[in-house]
Amino acid sequence: MHQKPLLLAHCQQYVNQRLATITNAQAGIRQALDEETKSTAGDKHETGRAMMQLEQEKLALQLAEVTQLQQVVDRVQLEDLPPSIGEGSLVLTGQGNYFIAISAGKLELDGKVYYLISLASPIGAALANRKAGETFVFREQSIRILEVG
Repeated sequence: MHQKPLLLAHCQQYVNQRLATITNAQAGIRQALDEETKSTAGDKHETGRAMMQLEQEKLALQLAEVTQLQQVVDRVQLEDLPPSIGEGSLVLTGQGNYFIAISAGKLELDGKVYYLISLASPIGAALANRKAGETFVFREQSIRILEVG
């Protein structure tokens, strides 16, 4: 399954883009805080600083999430996987193709659509530990696992 390295590379690119966005936003807030001077409108100044600090806290939480995503991507192995579905598995079903790593949207390769999902997602949890040839029900739909690689 030659698609797996490309799918994993897309996951890494997704993490890198999110990390760059957060890092740039943090730098912008730090610069704004550094440049802000005490104005005569004291309450307005304090409100502005408080809002920037809240934004910094939100970005710190997002950074922690991206760090966790990076850890998942780093531990994904593409070779010597067990026959049951887990991280690093490429799962082909009658209803869709799934790469198990992180939730990073969908990607089209060689004319096929692949959904990059985590085991924590609803479909990921439904697929976890299943094998090729098994059928399961997801959202009131019976789905057959055609291949696991």
